[in-house]
Amino acid sequence: MTDARELPLMERLVELWFDAARMGRDDMVPALLAAGVDIEATDAKGYTALVLASYNGQQSTTALLLKHGAAVDGAHDAQGNTALMGVCFKGYLPIAQTLIDAGADVNRPNGAGQTALMMAALFNRGAIIDLLLANGADAGVTDTAGNTVQTLAIAQGNTELAERFAG
Repeated sequence: MTDARELPLMERLVELWFDAARMGRDDMVPALLAAGVDIEATDAKGYTALVLASYNGQQSTTALLLKHGAAVDGAHDAQGNTALMGVCFKGYLPIAQTLIDAGADVNRPNGAGQTALMMAALFNRGAIIDLLLANGADAGVTDTAGNTVQTLAIAQGNTELAERFAG
């Protein structure tokens, strides 16, 4: 017979952790951390709770995770997209500001050499582009496929944005 007070297996707690991040369940974050969930745990795709919360538009959960010590850019050797990259293509300006205020590296590349500015350019997120540039984003970065912010804009048929980054 199992004692009803026993905690679920850590695997289940980690599943709940990712669900809480996606759904913005701020009430669950402290309890799951207290139960021993690693704030930097990654799901099957390599995403942390911070990436999931921010990507799903959960601003308060993003801020709460940062308050509890979530690494704003993820692991030092991570090759995937950062939380900032996710909000740049989703268009969540307030969350982008929160991440930048927490020290997000606006020029950190993913494994393909793409940056947050490239993500914002792909989806023509003008306000986020302005925010990134105001915080030191480098428009001259070239990814591993040879793309720049300008060439990505051209590929999307966005000549106005491409002209902004010409020369």
